[in-house]
Amino acid sequence: MRVLVTGGAGFLGSHLCDRLLADKHEVIVVDSFFTGSKRNIAHLLHRPDFELIRHDIVIPLMIEVDWIFNLACPASPVHYQYNPVKTVKTSVMGTLNMLGLAKRVKARILQASTSEIYGNPAVHPQVESYWGNVNTIGLRSCYDEGKRVAETLMSDYHRQSNVDTRIIRIFNTYGPRMALGDGRVASNFIVQGLRDEPLTMYGDGTQTRSFCYVDDMIDGIVALMEYEGPGPDEPVNVGSSDEISMNELVSTLGEVLGKKLKTVRKPLPQDDPVRRRADTTRARQRLGWQPRIGLKEGLTHTVEYFKQVLAE
Repeated sequence: MRVLVTGGAGFLGSHLCDRLLADKHEVIVVDSFFTGSKRNIAHLLHRPDFELIRHDIVIPLMIEVDWIFNLACPASPVHYQYNPVKTVKTSVMGTLNMLGLAKRVKARILQASTSEIYGNPAVHPQVESYWGNVNTIGLRSCYDEGKRVAETLMSDYHRQSNVDTRIIRIFNTYGPRMALGDGRVASNFIVQGLRDEPLTMYGDGTQTRSFCYVDDMIDGIVALMEYEGPGPDEPVNVGSSDEISMNELVSTLGEVLGKKLKTVRKPLPQDDPVRRRADTTRARQRLGWQPRIGLKEGLTHTVEYFKQVLAE
C-alpha cells in the first residue's frame, strides 16, 4: 500500500510509520511540526520507501494514496489549548480535506478520535454507544468537540459518498517519543520523578484513566485499518480496560524509579474527567485485539527513553 500518515512526526504517528514500513508499505508523512518533531522520524529519512512533506492539512493536499491515517492534531491540553481555534480547524477543516482526498482517490481513511469525545462521562466503563457528557464551551471543548465533529464528518462521508472510513477512539497512550513538555500525566510524572522534583497532582489523586502502551495502541490502529468484517465504519475503543487512579500511577512509577515520590497538589482543571475506563469488547471481538504490555513494563520502557532525552 501507499500510505499517508498525517501527524506522522508526532508521538503516535512516528511509531505508526515504523510499523507500516516494517509491514512493507510505502509511507508518506504530512506534518506541520506544530507539535511533531523531526527527531521522531530522523531514523527514517534516508529510506527510499519513506517521504516527508511539511504541510498543514487545513490546506487541501493533492496526492495519490491507498490508505490515509489522519492523526494530525495537538493531543495534550497544553498544546491544544495554546491555540484553540487552530485546534478546531485542524480537526474539522483538516478532516474535511482528508475525506475529500479519500473520496477523490478512493482511499480507505482512519480517523484518530479520542476518549475525550466522552467528556466527563456518566457511564462506566465507556462503550462506543455512549454519546458522552461534554461541555461545548469549556477550555477543553476545542479538542473534544473538534474530534466529535470529525467523527460526524467521517460518518456523513461514509453514508453520503460511500467513503471507506474507520474511527478509532484512543484512550490515554504513553511511551517513548512523548515530548518533554507534552503536558500529559504520564510524561509529566516521569520527567518530574527523574529530576527529583515533586510530582504535580491535580485533584486528590483518585481520578482515573486507562493507560495503554504505545506498541499496543499501534497494533490496534493497524488492526482496525485492516479490518474487513461487519460495521467497519463504526467507532472502536482502543485502550487498556484497567482503570488506574493517579495515586496508583504514582505508586507504580515509584517502584520503577526505585524511589519514594512526593506530590504537590493543585486544583483539578475545568472539565477534567474524574473517571475514564475503556470498554474494549468491540476491539476484542472484531479485531482480536487486547493490550499485552502492563503498566509497570510500559513505564519502565518510557522511563528509559526519558533518561536518554534528559541526558542529552
